[in-house]
Amino acid sequence: MSLALRLLRGGMRYVGKPVFARLRHVPTARLGLAVASLAFPLPFGVAARRDRLGGGKGLWLTPHEARSGLVLLWLHGGAHVMGSAFTHRGMVGRIARASGMAAVLAELRLAPESPAPAAFDDACAAFEGLVASGVDERHIVLGGDSAGGGLAAALLARIEAQGRRVAGVVLLSPWTDLTLGGESLQTNAARDPMLPARAFPHVVHLVRGDLAPDDPRLSPLFATYAGRCPVLITVGTTEVLLDDSTRLADRLRAAGAPVTLVRLAGAPHVLAYLAPWVPEARAEIARVAGFLRDLSR
Repeated sequence: MSLALRLLRGGMRYVGKPVFARLRHVPTARLGLAVASLAFPLPFGVAARRDRLGGGKGLWLTPHEARSGLVLLWLHGGAHVMGSAFTHRGMVGRIARASGMAAVLAELRLAPESPAPAAFDDACAAFEGLVASGVDERHIVLGGDSAGGGLAAALLARIEAQGRRVAGVVLLSPWTDLTLGGESLQTNAARDPMLPARAFPHVVHLVRGDLAPDDPRLSPLFATYAGRCPVLITVGTTEVLLDDSTRLADRLRAAGAPVTLVRLAGAPHVLAYLAPWVPEARAEIARVAGFLRDLSR
C-alpha cells in the first residue's frame, strides 16, 4: 500500500468517518463532501457543460480527445442524501479522459427532502433523456458509485425488463441492499476506514420513503436481470459494503451476465475517487477505462 493511501486512510478514519457518523445532521455531511471534493477537481483535457437531461439537469464531461462512440451515464454516490454532479466531476472526468468517452453526470434528488423512489425516477429520466436526444441505448454505458452504483444496477434491471439493452455497466463499491443483510456490515465495521456501519439504519430510514427496504428500486440485489451486457464491479476488501458487491455479482452471473468482480485489498470506499493523489486510485481509473475501451471495440 502506497504512503499516500496510508495517509488518506488515516485521514478518513479520524476525520471523514466521524463526519459520516453524524448523518443525523444531513447538511453537515453534504457540506463536508462538497468541501472535500474541492481537492479532486475536474482534470485538464475535459470540457464541462450543463444541459437538460430528461426532466432534470446533467453535467456533460467531454474529453478533448474523444475517441469512443459510447456515452457513459454516471449516477453519483452519497448514501442517497448527499453528493451531486459537482462533487463527482473529478472522478468521472478522469474516467472520461482515460477512456476517450463522453460522460454525463445526472443530478439526482436527495433524501430526506425527496425520498425513494425519487432518485431512481431521476435515473430513469436521465437514461430516457439521453435516448430521446439521439443516443442509441446500445451505445450507453451505465455507471455509478456507492448509492449511485445501486441506482445504476436498479436502472439496468428496469431496462432489461423492457427487453432493451445497454453497452455495459460499471459499479464502484455499490450499495445494493438496503435491508442491510450483508455480513460485512458487521465483520468489516472496525476495518472500514470511511463508512460507519452504525449510521446505515438511520440513513435507510431517511431514504426509503414508502418503499420496503427490499424494493428493487432501492435494493437492486433483489431485482431480476436478463444478463444482456458485461458488468465491472470493484470493491475494497475492508469495506462494510463488500458483500453488497459480491452478492450482486453472483446474482448477475446467475442471470448469464459476464461479470468482472475486482476485490481491492485494503482499499477504501470508491477508491477511484482519490485520483490523482493516490497511485492505487490512478490504477483503478485505468482499470475502468480499459473496461470501457473494450466495450467500444
